[in-house]
Amino acid sequence: MILIDPPDWPGHGRYWSHLVSDVSFEELHVFARRLGVPPRAFERDHYDVPADLYQRAVRAGASAVPSRVLVARITAAGLRRPKHRPWPGD
Repeated sequence: MILIDPPDWPGHGRYWSHLVSDVSFEELHVFARRLGVPPRAFERDHYDVPADLYQRAVRAGASAVPSRVLVARITAAGLRRPKHRPWPGD
């Protein structure tokens, strides 16, 4: 399932959401491409999505969830890749 948190994260003069999958990175990449999110927006386990794409992502099928739920779901799925820990293949 594709999940998105509210655009509450400030940066570069904008607000951002995090777009993730609790199924696979492949599912996430396919959804992001369909949404028009550039590959450079991918950061380890999520895409940074600007606030102006939030509603479009939800209309396209992303489930809107609080940030804590998003993190819990990708952690439970084994897809959380914290910056301070190496990921196999990194």
